[in-house]
Amino acid sequence: MTSSRTRRRGARSPGLAAAGAGLLLVPLAAGCGSGGSGGSGDVRIGVPAPLSGDSASAGQDILAAAKVAADEVNKAGGVKGKKIRIVQADDQCSAQQGAQAAQKLLNSGVVAVAGGYCSGAAVPAIPIYGRRNVPFVMDASTNPSLTDTGKGKVFRTCGRDDNQGLVAAKFMTGPLGAKRIALLHDNTTYAKGLADAAAASVKQAGGQVVYEDALQPGQSDYSPVLTKIASTKPDVLYFTGYYAEAGLLMKQLGLKFTLMGGDATTDSTVLKTAGSAAEGYIATTAPLAKDLPAASAFVSAYKAKNGADPGPFSVYEYDAVKVLAKVIGQTGTKGADIIKGLHGVKDFPGITGPITFDAKGDRTDPLYITVHVQNGAFTAYKKLDKSGAWVDAKSS
Repeated sequence: MTSSRTRRRGARSPGLAAAGAGLLLVPLAAGCGSGGSGGSGDVRIGVPAPLSGDSASAGQDILAAAKVAADEVNKAGGVKGKKIRIVQADDQCSAQQGAQAAQKLLNSGVVAVAGGYCSGAAVPAIPIYGRRNVPFVMDASTNPSLTDTGKGKVFRTCGRDDNQGLVAAKFMTGPLGAKRIALLHDNTTYAKGLADAAAASVKQAGGQVVYEDALQPGQSDYSPVLTKIASTKPDVLYFTGYYAEAGLLMKQLGLKFTLMGGDATTDSTVLKTAGSAAEGYIATTAPLAKDLPAASAFVSAYKAKNGADPGPFSVYEYDAVKVLAKVIGQTGTKGADIIKGLHGVKDFPGITGPITFDAKGDRTDPLYITVHVQNGAFTAYKKLDKSGAWVDAKSS
């Protein structure tokens, strides 16, 4: 059954195969994205994101960050004298809409794509872009399969769920001292992938997975699920789903074990949902904008333009647009040349840190930390240093 909660980062519409079949209904635009820069002489970069539905807060944040990056490039002279134009498409975090958004962007003449909050929406979009040699630089879609099967045309400024799952397992079995760990997901591509990665890493770290199952997204009462989990006597429950459910879980927990979450639970909306129950909540995530010294100018520009603080994936979208602008300025707008140029990127000075892509298109230096809620805000907490010790995440 399809519910409103299919519009999310890892969501599946009624099966990815069905979404693939639906592609036949969308006409191809001749020549779009294969080397042009738009009839108006601009350089068009597509931004697919959930602009409506339950994950719209994250999608609107990603779009806003892309526009900040484009504005900066344009004010500095653009790309070889041409302005970047951001072309948006609402993928609603579903496979079917992800495919349609991809075709819409190609029809709009984009030469590259930067975005993608939902892994489930990215899965069917990737081959659509790939067939036209349009590179896709993802800012938040973290399922490992996306770059593993992307044929070298898919890149990430964010990390991968196998990296995040490892960090989560080490933190739960290390600083938290957990032996018995419960894993709760929502059966989406992202959430189940992160739960499975965490399960494998927990076992390698000597912990015991006492529960791994899915909740039904979009419900108002998760106390039956929490009661069932409590019966397995976990030390920690690691929830790998999204912020809407995370907020409710915090409010309804009322049980004697720790609740921890993944990077899709760090949107500020969760704090509004959970209220005071969020205090002390821990999540694994890539560093947030406010905790990155190099992002201070971006944070100021974002707030000035949008009247709000940037969200958790904003800086990764900003870097995705910036690295594309840099490469397009060097290679021109032909897709195959942009892809080759991205593979040649080495230590690009991103505000999230130096960016170098490996052969698959993943960052060579993915970083995950833990954050916790202090005084009603997500705050950097702990990270692993080079020796494998947990240290203050705010330290250099």
